Amino acid sequence: MTNGWRTGPALACWAVSALVLAGCAAEGGTAEEPGAAPHGYVEGAEETAEPQWRLVMADTEDGSVSVLDPATEEVTGLDPVPGAETAATDGRHVYLGTGDAVSVLDSGAWTVDHGDHVHYYRAEPGTVGEAGGTGAGALRASGDAGATVLASDGGLLVLDRAALDEGEVEVTAEPDAAAVLPYAGRLLAAGGGEDAVRVLERDGSSTGRALDEPCPDARGQAVTRRGAVLGCADGALLVTEEDDALEARKAPYPEDPDAPPVDGLHHRPGAPVLAGAAGDEGVWVLDVGAAEWTFIDGGPALAVGAAGEDLPVLVLGEDGALSSYDPGTGERTARTELLDPPDGDGPAPAVRIDTARAYVNDPAADAVYELDYNDDLRLARTFDLGTSPDLMVETGW
Repeated sequence: MTNGWRTGPALACWAVSALVLAGCAAEGGTAEEPGAAPHGYVEGAEETAEPQWRLVMADTEDGSVSVLDPATEEVTGLDPVPGAETAATDGRHVYLGTGDAVSVLDSGAWTVDHGDHVHYYRAEPGTVGEAGGTGAGALRASGDAGATVLASDGGLLVLDRAALDEGEVEVTAEPDAAAVLPYAGRLLAAGGGEDAVRVLERDGSSTGRALDEPCPDARGQAVTRRGAVLGCADGALLVTEEDDALEARKAPYPEDPDAPPVDGLHHRPGAPVLAGAAGDEGVWVLDVGAAEWTFIDGGPALAVGAAGEDLPVLVLGEDGALSSYDPGTGERTARTELLDPPDGDGPAPAVRIDTARAYVNDPAADAVYELDYNDDLRLARTFDLGTSPDLMVETGW
């Protein structure tokens, strides 16, 4: 592996995190007694002063699974998952779809967000169990402190998050919908033969309510600091909560758009700027706060990701080059030749973004590249793995 120090961002993050953690003991009603377990603690975990990012990768040929800790450069092998063909994460747990089932892994890195303060944890990674019935096709995961929703061509499963954190796979609902998003203690269910977005209880039962705005042909979902987002054929549906009431408004595409609707929504977890491929035409970028779309005319994209407000949108082109774009203007700000054009036989490479770095997997080279997206896509490190990282997700959020 080649090294590139992350001293500046790490120290800054440590300083902020330390202040946040110190504030936990000072807040009325949230003080933690000396020797008491902190909020969100799980037995065997270690609380840390900064986020614990980990990259979880799988080789689709032999099923081998490995966990890379970028901070230490240590690689930990987990039990293989033969037949793994797609991957997703809810921030801590990793889901590997095999076509007829989903293997559930615990990456051992997660964040507990209490709104006014945050806790970061690390533990040994391991295998949790298996969830059946949703392994076919591209796998997607969305979750919060109470539930994780797994979606694929095989259907939808709602898993109890508390049980997952304790090492058990417990299915609580199997909604009939095209997309389901956990938000504000409920489930937002779109599709399933209707354009209305139904509001469900966490067990999948109906509340008898629907959002005021419809979402035809739901495609992609995300939860940001500014609310929940559902991608629709006519734009995006933005959902917020106030006084236990859900409010919905539409962010429509520009009139007569030159590109098809977004295929999916990708972002740095929590960040209120989202990006997704617009067929083979380019990339759509959504500023959730402004409820506005920007189109990047860059042609077909293998993978996309948005770093956040006033931060770059990253696009990996079919030629293997990684480009960064201004999210407001759509202008390209940097470009780097990163990997050879993939042959299209296996899963497409991914772009994963955290608060300081971006990671791109290169299965053909058995490598993962770490880039500083705030420094003109400078290649900070190359992790030579000795195994093919065909599938890659980042956890710790």
